[in-house]
Amino acid sequence: MNIEFYELPDGSKPAIDFIQSLDPKMEAKMLHTIDMLEEYGGALREPYSKPLGEGIFELRTQVGNNISRVLYFFFVGNSAVLTHGFIKKRQKTPPREIERAKRYRNDYEAREGR
Repeated sequence: MNIEFYELPDGSKPAIDFIQSLDPKMEAKMLHTIDMLEEYGGALREPYSKPLGEGIFELRTQVGNNISRVLYFFFVGNSAVLTHGFIKKRQKTPPREIERAKRYRNDYEAREGR
């Protein structure tokens, strides 16, 4: 599986910015989870990955009480595109984060011509 990072028009990559903002232990754990996604693709399941509906998935990491998520979607040609991340504070993933991932996916697909 190819791992790609969604890029905003200004050239920034929200998922990379988020991952780099994490404390070193959480960052290492998230990078390991991304490596697992690269290796197992769509076969990666809980506790590492969870579908959120409408083609959006989350990569899940936890260190102590801190919970981090990076949202992603699959794209034609055996790719997973990581959109952005956030620190999870509640039991349920905030709908605004899922909507943000959908907006990024729609933009990505429009730019890729598919």
